[in-house]
Amino acid sequence: GTVVSVPPSEKKWKVGDRVGGPWHGGHDHNCRACGRGLFQMCSNKAINGVTRNGGYGQYATLRTEAAVRVPKDAEPADVAPLLCAGVTVFNGIRNMGITAGDIVAVQGLGGLGHLAIQYARKMGYRTVALSRGTEKKDFAMKLGANDYIDIKANDVGEELQKLGGAACIVVTAPNPDVISPLLNGLGPQGKLLVHTAIGPVPVNTVPMVLNALSVCGWPSGHAQDSEDAIAFAQTHGVKCMIEKFPLEKAQEAMEHMLAGKPRFRAVLTMD
Repeated sequence: GTVVSVPPSEKKWKVGDRVGGPWHGGHDHNCRACGRGLFQMCSNKAINGVTRNGGYGQYATLRTEAAVRVPKDAEPADVAPLLCAGVTVFNGIRNMGITAGDIVAVQGLGGLGHLAIQYARKMGYRTVALSRGTEKKDFAMKLGANDYIDIKANDVGEELQKLGGAACIVVTAPNPDVISPLLNGLGPQGKLLVHTAIGPVPVNTVPMVLNALSVCGWPSGHAQDSEDAIAFAQTHGVKCMIEKFPLEKAQEAMEHMLAGKPRFRAVLTMD
């Protein structure tokens, strides 16, 4: 959206600036996480749409430290998903310390997964798409995947090891049963990056100990992370597939989303 009002003391933002309101809605600047620059992990963080009102309206209030600067030439509907799904996978992958050319596998080809494949490939990793069946293979290859593994017909661990073992596997689909088998596909010091809240999962610690494997998560990002995700997407052609709904059809859009039907993000427009 566009800034329409700022307090008299505001120095960073002015009326007319293009702005976005991401998942991260604010931080206290005082806790240990904030002291380390991990503002989205603040002990007293605000979350837009959860602890603060979200964006299902013509106007929204944003805390200035968490507002995201959006390029004037960017299409709002294209940028909106990058403020949540986009920055989540972009920031998670780039914080895993992976060497360019290593294998990054992406489990799931939904909203998060189709962006993760694009970001990972453009970051310079050998990108492997993991999904059940062969129906999504062509789609995954068009997104930029170097390889595709049908995890329904194949042992995903064995197939990844044939490729050399993954430095990182990004988990985007909420299926706890895939976690343990995916560990078998990691190379030495490999990381299983979980981007979906799936609750307790069974994990075989033997390969973790023998190969220094780890299971970790990464919670989205703060304003600068979102701006980095947008800039990277603009530079390298990363694009989220969206379905647009006018604001007056917000309920229809919500029902569509809850039914798991969007390909791959539903976006409310103010047109």
